[in-house]
Amino acid sequence: QGYEGLVEGGDNIKQANWLSVSNIIQLGGTVIGSARCKAFTTREGRLRAARNLVEHGITNLCVIGGDGSLTGADIFRSEWAGLLDELVRDGQISEEVARQNCRLNIVGLVGSIDNDFCGTDMTIGTDSALHRIMEVIDAITTTAQSHQRTFVLEVMGRHCGYLALVSGLASGADWLFIPESPPEDGWEDLMCERLGE
Repeated sequence: QGYEGLVEGGDNIKQANWLSVSNIIQLGGTVIGSARCKAFTTREGRLRAARNLVEHGITNLCVIGGDGSLTGADIFRSEWAGLLDELVRDGQISEEVARQNCRLNIVGLVGSIDNDFCGTDMTIGTDSALHRIMEVIDAITTTAQSHQRTFVLEVMGRHCGYLALVSGLASGADWLFIPESPPEDGWEDLMCERLGE
């Protein structure tokens, strides 16, 4: 469950083996879970997370997420030595254990459907989100045609119109709104004229 599992520890941290990862590659979303974690935004929460990692002998962390997750990873990395010092001071770990876990290696992967991160062609989640959108469009297109109706479809993407733009191109949408290009005054009349054609 993301940082929530890291902070809570216990059964949330388990070793992946052949049996536990078999037959998950075709599943959408995240099989390992995801959660917003307020505790990790505090030093106390990150201290608990550090203790859980040390208890399991984990010195490599792969963070898949968006802005919040990757910012949290950077803060965790910068505080790591101080967190270990605090755990030693509080008697929760020995100096030897702190020495063995003195380095935390973090790999950050952008897991966002928005596709709004520079330096990569496509962020993790964008492709599967686009496929789901196209499945929905395929399903409602025949209904729209048979009822001679116009359908409005809203997709996610926060401040990035990538999913809307690409799915609009792929489906042959008649009208499209994206945040990068807000509609001008009088767009309603222009849209009605276009749809009327």
